[in-house]
Order: sequence, then structure tokens, then C-alpha cells
Amino acid sequence: MMTPSLASFSPLRIALVLLAFALSGAAAHAKAGEVSHDGWGALLERYVVASEDGVNRVDYAALKDSRADRDQLNRYIAQFAGLDFSTLSRDEQFAAWANLYNAVTVRYIVNTYPRSTIKPWYSTGPWKKITVTANGGEISLDGIEHDVLRVEWSDDPRLHYAINCASYGCPNLRRDPWRAATLDEDLDAAARAYINHPRGVTVLRRGLRVSSIYDWFREDFGGSEAGVIAHLLDYADPALADEIRANPDIRDHEYDWSLNDTDQ
Repeated sequence: MMTPSLASFSPLRIALVLLAFALSGAAAHAKAGEVSHDGWGALLERYVVASEDGVNRVDYAALKDSRADRDQLNRYIAQFAGLDFSTLSRDEQFAAWANLYNAVTVRYIVNTYPRSTIKPWYSTGPWKKITVTANGGEISLDGIEHDVLRVEWSDDPRLHYAINCASYGCPNLRRDPWRAATLDEDLDAAARAYINHPRGVTVLRRGLRVSSIYDWFREDFGGSEAGVIAHLLDYADPALADEIRANPDIRDHEYDWSLNDTDQ
């Protein structure tokens, strides 16, 4: 049987074959226990915009229009398919899971764009349906959050500032990837940025309105209102901390599911 020449394939088929080789190469590299976040970092720097109101927004439309950058996003995610997370240090594992969660979320939005929210009012959300191959198996975004991060790092509520659900009410998607070398200080910075923004804490006349994150995951923040207040005080700027101490009563919870889109 004659082997078909490259010229016998259509340009589309050639492109798909080349992409498959690239993705398999990235996955094979990760099997050695190494994962690079540089490609993801370049995309974050290019498409995440720091706005004057303190909310980082993503130019999903521009990313959707760039085939080269969408391919780069796919290559980054493909690294995790054969990666043995047990070969990584604890901080490297956290950074890998958090970056993967965020990258897969961005890919989902881009693939379904345009849209105004990741979670329509009539839906419980897509997190159980959005899956990726990582650590040798298939896992959903829900699984990364609840079965990995909230289990393996149950003693660190800062994990909630590391993952972004493509929403205005969520802690910011950073313009840099999470990295093991600076993880602790970067998580502290993310906690401070969120808590000192109205999305995290707003002082009312007779108490506080805080993010629904502190309601949905109260058990991660000490399991009580007092535990939540203590956590907020750990990261609140001095002026806000004084106001919290003067009114340590959570009166309301709020969360905005609007897409964190530069076009909104």
C-alpha cells in the first residue's frame, strides 16, 4: 500500500494533524513532572485588563478572534493531561490546579462567546459539565474546586481568591499566573485586594454586606460569622478594619454573576 503524501491532505487536515502533534508533545513533556505556566502568563498579560474600578476584566472577544492564541491556550491546558501531580511540591500543585481551573474557565467562555454570564439565573452553573484531562484522568471544574483544592488545602481559605469563575463578583483573575515561588505572598495580596473592594466588603449603616463567597463557603472561613469577621480583619486595610470592628454584624450577602468582560 502506498503511503499518502503530505500534498494529498487538505490544508485543514494538515493543520489538525500538526496541532495534535503539538498537544501530544506538550502532554508528554509534562509527564516528566514539569509544567510551564509561561504560555498562560503571556495570555493573561495580553488579555486581562486591570480597570480603574479595581476589577480585572478579560477581552474574551479578542482572544476568540486569535486562532494562534487559542491554540496556545489549548497547548497550555494539554500539559496537564499526563502530569503526575504527586511529583510536584505542595505549592507547585496548588499553582498548577488553580492555573488550570482558570485557563479551562477562560477557554469555556471563549468557546461559548458571546455571552453575558457564565451562570444564567435559571441554571445551577456549568462547573460539573466542564471537564479536562489532568493528573492522568478526567476531572471537572467542580471537582478541582471541591474535591481537590477544598480538600487538600482545607486549612487555607485563601484558595477562594485563587480561582476565577469569569464573573464580576469573583476575586480577580490575575494578570500573572500563580507560581510556587511567590504563592504565599500572592495569595495574601489577592485576599487583601478582594476584601478591600466593595465586592468583598461594603460597610452599611448597621453592619456589613459581604460577598456571598463568605456564605457559600462559611465552613472554610471558621464555620461561623465570627470566623468570617476574623478572616476579614486579617486582610482589611486599617480604615476598613476599624469600621468592621465598629459594626461586626453581617447583614447581607451579595454576588454579581455578570461576565468579567471588557465589553460589559
